[in-house]
This record gives sequence, structure tokens and C-alpha cells, in this order.
Amino acid sequence: MQGSTRSQLQTVCHLSTSQLILLSYTHQSQIVELEDSEVNVGSTISLKCFSRGNPRPRYSWNYYRTHKVTVENEDGVSLLIIHNATGYNTGFYTCQASNVIGNVSKTVRVTVKGATQSCPIEINPERMVIKYQGKSQNAICKPTLEGSANQEGAISWQVQQGIKTNSTSWSADTNKDWDARPVCMGTFKGKGTCQKHLDFTLYKTPDSVSIRLAGNLSSVVEESEFQLQCDIINVAPARNLTVLWYKGNETIKSNTNDSLQVTGCLPKHSRDCDINAIRSALNVSSTISIKLNREHSGAEFRCMAKLDLEPTEPQLQLEWTSSPLNITVYYKPSINTTKLPKTIPVFRGYPEDLICEADGYPPPKIEWLYSSDNGHYVSGNMLTVSEAGFYRCKATNDIDIIIHEVEVILKEDYLPLIAGFVAVTVVAISIIFLFIYSIYYKNTRMRRYSLKNPKLSTHNGNVAHNGLDLQFPMTKLS
Repeated sequence: MQGSTRSQLQTVCHLSTSQLILLSYTHQSQIVELEDSEVNVGSTISLKCFSRGNPRPRYSWNYYRTHKVTVENEDGVSLLIIHNATGYNTGFYTCQASNVIGNVSKTVRVTVKGATQSCPIEINPERMVIKYQGKSQNAICKPTLEGSANQEGAISWQVQQGIKTNSTSWSADTNKDWDARPVCMGTFKGKGTCQKHLDFTLYKTPDSVSIRLAGNLSSVVEESEFQLQCDIINVAPARNLTVLWYKGNETIKSNTNDSLQVTGCLPKHSRDCDINAIRSALNVSSTISIKLNREHSGAEFRCMAKLDLEPTEPQLQLEWTSSPLNITVYYKPSINTTKLPKTIPVFRGYPEDLICEADGYPPPKIEWLYSSDNGHYVSGNMLTVSEAGFYRCKATNDIDIIIHEVEVILKEDYLPLIAGFVAVTVVAISIIFLFIYSIYYKNTRMRRYSLKNPKLSTHNGNVAHNGLDLQFPMTKLS
């Protein structure tokens, strides 16, 4: 034991002065009081970095540097303060403590709640809408001003998985880049590798837009539900398609891509049938259900396909309208009972014309059926009757059969008898009147006169007959 102590003393005696000083230093401890943190957007947060050591350690921070972040070192503690936190402050923060013995470090993550994840990259233009087989254009990608100060790697484009290009410029192939989905990527302090997408759309105008009755129908029946189908051929991207429906100039419905189906695509749940997933040109169709009445027969229906690619250049023509479809509405017959009441009186000996009029499409065929012998009298819409009984008018078309029954009541015609009686009465009254008049005229106007021994009236010189003064002027003769 004494030999061992003597050996150690001999070793110390041979150490240099600098070596003796180092023996008096102690190794620093791990960093404490620095943990992952969350902060609300717009708020302030402090990160505390502390490590024990002799001599006292010095601190340094590695993070995405913005003008809203400050560092304060005091009493062996380093504070990193984030003011008015934004999405750019989301990331990793590394604190390193070091002295002459060595260094230790610790990395934590700060999450800014309520802020979108921001990558310090800018793309110009931010949106590209290019027509199929049209002229292409370049998209330029570069770091922002703050991003340049924190950049650790080169900017690159990723067009599809596994396909990268170490260039700040990208241009589309307008013949095939349906599903390019270009992404600009960069590596930055405190953020690592982040990316920003270019809003890129390669669109194709449809080869044709047409409207028809679904189910290969050629006509529709009144008040029955049927479907109109709009077919849009070879259009992209179908997920941006809207279909508008018109009756004449009136908009009757608007269908979004939720109602669109890929033509001839089976099964329905296949990814090849997912309009939202497929960006290349497709044949799609849209349908609506509708009911019509006879007043709509001959109405014109149209559908319009519209690509919603806003914002786009105003001069782009992104609406296409089908040719009009004229729909013929079939409906069952309807007999006009105003002109053909249920009961019709007919005088014996005077035939009556029964008129049966019926509306319907196709135009109905009219038949008359007489109940006594069940015989058919096909004579258009008119039937002449002279006997009592029940007559049925039957109107028939492809939709339905309608029957209207009429009862003919036979009545005696007393008019000639009444006329004869009136005539006899008039003759009898005339004879009586003439007889009475003749007697009256004879007694008052037609008297007999004798001019024998006339006597003149003494006061006026008229002839007096039997004491009566008659108004015959007479001149006395001398």
C-alpha cells in the first residue's frame, strides 16, 4: 500500500503545469430544462438551455433564423425567445454547450399551433394552367430571402416519385404530363428537407358534348320519371367538370363532378373509375331525373359542360353546349265531355249527330259502341243516332284506352200537333172576328135610304129621313 502511494506521488511530480490545471476542471453535465414545446400562432415562447460545467460552458443555437427570434445568455443559462410565432418557427432547435473539456447538445421541436407548415420556397408562377398539346412554360423555384440565409442544400424539382432534377426550372410536356404533380424541394437549418407544390393543371377540351334520353328511350310518357344523359367525350381533368342543364333558356339543374361517371367503367369502386384520382382525359356522363307533362311536349333541352379552372385567362373558352334535344311527351286520351254530355235527348224521327272529341298523343283512334248489339261503328268522331240506348265512345292510343258512355233518350215530337192546333185556333178566331165585324158594319155603316118624299132639314137643308137628320147635302130646287 505504501509502495502504491509513493508511485502516485512520483507521477504527479512529473506532470506539467498545464496538465495540473486540467485536472482541476470538471466535465460538464448534460443539458437540462430544454424540452419539446408548443405555442399558439402569434404568441411568444422561451426555450431554456442549461448545463453544469467547470469552467462555465458557452452556448450556441442551431435553428431556422428569422428576425423574430432572439438569444439571451445570462448566469450560465441561454434563453432563445420566439416572438409572434408563425409557421416558419415550426422546426427543430439545437442547443450546444461547450468548454475546454468538450461539448454536449440537445435538439427539441417547436410546434406552432394554428399555423400552416411553411417551407421557405417560392415558385413563380404559383399556378400553371396549360392546354393539352399547347405551348408550355417554365416554373422557377428558389428560396425566399430568409430561406437563402438558412439554406443547406441545393434546390431541386421532383416531378414523380423517384424522378428528380437538380434545376431551379421546370417545364411541362403538354403531350403526356397529366399526372406530373411537380414539387420543389430544399433543405434548411432547423427544418430539414421541406417542399412546396406547384399548382399545375394540364387540361383538354372535350371532343364533343351531347344530350340524349337515358336507357335508349325515344319518347317519354306524361308524369313518368325518366333520365336525361349528357355525354362528354375525351375531357380532362374531369374532376374540375360541372354540368348545367337547360330547358329552353331556363336553368333547371347544376351537377358537380359528384354526379359524373366514367363511361363504361366497371367496377364502380375501381381506382380507374375515380374521377378525382384520374387526371388524364376521360369519357364521362352525367344524368338527371325529371318529370314532364303534355305542356312540355316539343320543349328543347340542352346540357353544358364547364371546366372550372379558375383563375385562368379571361379569353379561354371553357364552356361547351350540346345541340338541343326535342322531347315528345306521350299522354293518354282525354274525351271532351263538354261537347258530349252523359244524357242526350233525341226527338223521334229527327236523327242526332253525336260528336266525340279526344285529346292525346299519339292522336287517339275513336270508336263508337252501341250497347244493344255490341257492334262497333267506326266513323271518326261522329255518330248519327235515332234510337234510344247507351252509346259508348272509346278513345284509344298507345298509352291507354278511355271510354265515355252516353245515354240517348227518345222523346216524342209534339210540335206538329201543337202547330196544327194553333193554326185551327187562329182560323176559328179569324172567322168569328169577321162575322162579328160584318154584323157591326151592316148595322152602323150600311143603312137603306128612300128619296121619296124627302124632307129637308129646317136648320141645315139636309135631307131628313124618317125624322133623322142625314148628312147628305141637298140643294133645294125652286
